[in-house]
Amino acid sequence: MPATLIDGDALAREIRDALAPDIQAVCDATGAPPKLAALLAGDNPGARIYSRSQAKSCEEAGLAYDLVEMPADASEADLAARIDALAADASVHGILLQMPLPEGVSARDLAERIPPANDVEGITAANLGRLLFYEGADLIPCTAAAAFELIRFAGCDLKGAECVVVGHSPIVGKPLVCLITNALGTCTCCHIGTRDLKAHTTRAEILVVAAGKAGLVTGEHVAPGATVIDVGINRVPVLDESGEPVLNEKGRKKMQTVGDVDFASAAEVAGAITPVPGGVGPVTVAMLLRNTVRAAKAQTGA
Repeated sequence: MPATLIDGDALAREIRDALAPDIQAVCDATGAPPKLAALLAGDNPGARIYSRSQAKSCEEAGLAYDLVEMPADASEADLAARIDALAADASVHGILLQMPLPEGVSARDLAERIPPANDVEGITAANLGRLLFYEGADLIPCTAAAAFELIRFAGCDLKGAECVVVGHSPIVGKPLVCLITNALGTCTCCHIGTRDLKAHTTRAEILVVAAGKAGLVTGEHVAPGATVIDVGINRVPVLDESGEPVLNEKGRKKMQTVGDVDFASAAEVAGAITPVPGGVGPVTVAMLLRNTVRAAKAQTGA
């Protein structure tokens, strides 16, 4: 029997709806809604699309959104000064950096410039450290938090469960391992150095794939009945029956969005699986909104 689809859009709606009382509390306490400020340097088309999506999500949820634009040749010192100015603005509760940054600018150094209280992406060392030590971490990396919420939404009992996370990035794989371990799941983290990926993944009751490689995991990697969370978002050509790229009306390759999991084969084995799109993506946006509201409540005492 094909796997049950885990509806990320439905979970994202639940999360956004649950934020309404806290958003109102901030409004009552300050006279204004929680505000998210995004710093964009340059005119990258993908970053602009993401910014518009953020603005729309904030508007729909009742949050304020500021896009702070700087030139593509802005220096690291210029960007750091702008972060400092946003951090000093009491009306701004969350700050994030839109990628990519100008060439030669350190994303890590600028991220660390954001005060932990404003770090709504949860990527500063302070917030990651709170997650590691399980000391009341509220601002958790959005994609890791989304994957974790989807596991719970699927009805999985994490305590004692065999879990495998494929991918060890500092903002997805590693924090997700912490979240699972904190919930008393037994977690294995696989990565580029893993010798036999299949040997690990086929033991997993819960399998999360966040490696950034289209089709890395197929049905043969999945244990029967497992819950599969596909974090990957990859743009790949649509192929015809002979394996050749399909061209659009302009003669360009027709593209599609796929995950890190080969959905067709995995869905025949898994018990439940997230689609791409419509799985982790919308929940990640909801986590950004949740983090912004949490930051606003903490800063205002609402």
